Amino acid sequence: MIDRPMNAERLLAHYEKIADAPDAIARLRRFVLDLAVRGKLVSQDADDEPAEELLKRIAKEKARLVKAGEIRKEKPLTPMGDDTDFDIPPTWRWTRLGVITSYIQRGKSPKYAAADGSLVVSQKCVQWRGLDLSAAKKVTLESLADYEDIRFLRDGDLLWNSTGTGTIGRVIRLLDPPEKLVCDSHVTVVRCLEVDPEYIRSWLLSDHVYALIEDRAAGSTNQVELTAQMAINQVVPLPPLAEQHRIVAKVDELMGRCDRLEAARAGREAVRDKLTAASLARLNAPDPETFEADARFALDALPALTTRPDQIKALRQTILNLAVRGKLVPQDANDEPAAELLKRIAKEKARLVKEGKVKRQNALPEIDLDQVPFELPAGWAWGRFPEVGTFGRGRSKHRPRNDPALFDRGEHLMIQTGDVARSQGVIETYTNKYNDFGLSQSFKWPKGTLCITIAANIADSGILSFDACFPDSVVGFIPAPMFENARYFEYFVRTAKATLLEFAPATAQKNINLEILTQVLIPLPPLAEQYRIVAKVDALMALCDRLEASLTATAATRCRLLEALLTEALTPSEDRDAFFDASPDAKPVPTFAGDASEAAE
Repeated sequence: MIDRPMNAERLLAHYEKIADAPDAIARLRRFVLDLAVRGKLVSQDADDEPAEELLKRIAKEKARLVKAGEIRKEKPLTPMGDDTDFDIPPTWRWTRLGVITSYIQRGKSPKYAAADGSLVVSQKCVQWRGLDLSAAKKVTLESLADYEDIRFLRDGDLLWNSTGTGTIGRVIRLLDPPEKLVCDSHVTVVRCLEVDPEYIRSWLLSDHVYALIEDRAAGSTNQVELTAQMAINQVVPLPPLAEQHRIVAKVDELMGRCDRLEAARAGREAVRDKLTAASLARLNAPDPETFEADARFALDALPALTTRPDQIKALRQTILNLAVRGKLVPQDANDEPAAELLKRIAKEKARLVKEGKVKRQNALPEIDLDQVPFELPAGWAWGRFPEVGTFGRGRSKHRPRNDPALFDRGEHLMIQTGDVARSQGVIETYTNKYNDFGLSQSFKWPKGTLCITIAANIADSGILSFDACFPDSVVGFIPAPMFENARYFEYFVRTAKATLLEFAPATAQKNINLEILTQVLIPLPPLAEQYRIVAKVDALMALCDRLEASLTATAATRCRLLEALLTEALTPSEDRDAFFDASPDAKPVPTFAGDASEAAE
């Protein structure tokens, strides 16, 4: 036996450290194929017939088949040159796919049958999991008579998708096909001769070949193609036949292990999802007597359970839901009730109307307490945007809205729905600048205005960090002077987004009208409690930020370790044992137990 470095087992031994790295299992699968086609997955055996002798036998068998009229004599292939990109073991040889096959040909464009006919393999039928004939059409029996026998698919044929971004390069081995099965012109048939078709499939699936296909594929910008000549001239690192069989067996074994790792990872994620959902459910439907303990338990446990950004997103939403239901901070009987706050706001508005400083609003209908979404804590009250501040749509009267006359030498900032959607609560970007003419057909809202989108992106929200104009696809809300800022209201809009989306019609350009927002019921706490809520939400959101950052750092660490393991396996060195002894474990996700306990109190 010739000793060759083989570090797939070493990588798998360390796999638990990097199993949750993004795309780790897919990377491992590609790594196995890379080792396989480089001669580093199994040991070489000096007793194996060398690939050079195998190529002689293949040439002899081809000559016999041509003489017997079973295959056509092929045109001379491009001589082997410098299009090989790595070294191979001494018993291997570089060759071309056309040399080791008896048939490489794209299928024909069939005449499809409405009913009876023979099945046609299209690129949709060639799936990574294997052949799927459920979507196969049929070719007419009459046109089938024009097919040469060599075109009917045989057991062991490789089917190679040859057109279309996203499907090109997909390859499967055909097993026990039905009679008279043919391919359409988007699939290339590769019929191997005296070589193991599964080894050839492993090579065609490797990153080496896929990169060449993407680089060399011919066709229009909308339809890349793998031509028959590209397939015929594709270089192949050819091992001895016996070694091909050993490689295939090893690849099957390791791919099976990858399948089990993938299933185990999916199982872990499912358990985490259930535990996370259960923890959040205890908070979303809290028991007043156990809520404090439930909150502390959930916030202590969730950092250990959350491994994906979507889980942290759910935690953020739960925090906001608790905040606007009065479940996040305790109530204080000494706080001025929200009903009194609403009276003070109404009194101030009446004074401003009387002085002619604001317009009188249309009276809103009484709130039906039988129709409210949930019961409020003591001291809270239901309010609506027009009752607690200035509320209205943005304005951009001029048409077209992108007229350069509005923006030439502009200095008045203008935002669009996209700026609100990207804001994460605070709007810090703008789309353009109005000049004085542009400003005259719009309206400048002050810094601190809560912006809510009602078109394109429904119910995205953010608070202006500068004075700005915006069009009527955005609604502005300026809280009454009694409120320190609009942050509580911005947090509330985030919780109401799903409900508001239900009002948007099912059209390509979703939108809601101002009347819908006008009728939205806002759970209004006493002013002092509102400040406590905002402070608590800020603390918990900071905790979520740290948790999210830790996930990013952990994923990066796992990715770096994965890269190191792959590099070491592909370029082994004498000090690789020292490398593995020195490699740090993937950092565990911090639990933030102390921070969480403090936040829950």
